[in-house]
Amino acid sequence: MYEEFFAERLAKLRGMKDISAREMSLAIGQNRNYINQIENGKTFPTMQIFFYICDYLKITPKEFFDEESKQPAELIELIGELKQLDENAFASISAVVKEILRKD
Repeated sequence: MYEEFFAERLAKLRGMKDISAREMSLAIGQNRNYINQIENGKTFPTMQIFFYICDYLKITPKEFFDEESKQPAELIELIGELKQLDENAFASISAVVKEILRKD
């Protein structure tokens, strides 16, 4: 059950960043087929490798497992940018987001 979720979530997050499995495998210090093996259910990463995967994707482990977060890396970046806004700019952005959500 968890293995299937993990494999699907990894494939989705990797695909959203348009990163090849080979590229990611090599970037985290593994053989070129490692990510494919995870995504095909043939292996499961150690905790250390899982943390490397999260670092590579620029997300936290919590965000990896948060299915409701469709764009976790982008959300982290946006939160960082929002923290830099002054009170008036933040209020304006907040109003726009609320209006968009109301229309949905």
